[in-house]
Amino acid sequence: MINFGYQRNESATLDLDTTHSELYKKLLDKEPSAATCISCGTCAATCSAGQFTDFNLRKIMLLCKRGDMQSFKPIINRCMVCGKCQLACPKGVNTRNIVLILNKYLHAGKISK
Repeated sequence: MINFGYQRNESATLDLDTTHSELYKKLLDKEPSAATCISCGTCAATCSAGQFTDFNLRKIMLLCKRGDMQSFKPIINRCMVCGKCQLACPKGVNTRNIVLILNKYLHAGKISK
């Protein structure tokens, strides 16, 4: 058998019925505008912190929806809360408040109402 250098990748399928989306639900309770995010990437394109670090709000929102807070926990603190992403967002999502809420949740362990 000839080895052409190809290999089979593991499935990247995400089962949304089994994900732990409590964090996203708590985020929506505190910041309802997060539900209007269309993941267009405008926030990531205008982000000053993203120019110099691996901070990406679009990726953080995706990981939050998937319930994978351990993946974005080390990078959420890199946001400078400058507000450029909020100004550029075509849907008017309050991105600054999202970052502050997620930071508060990750450090305190819960979101207080």
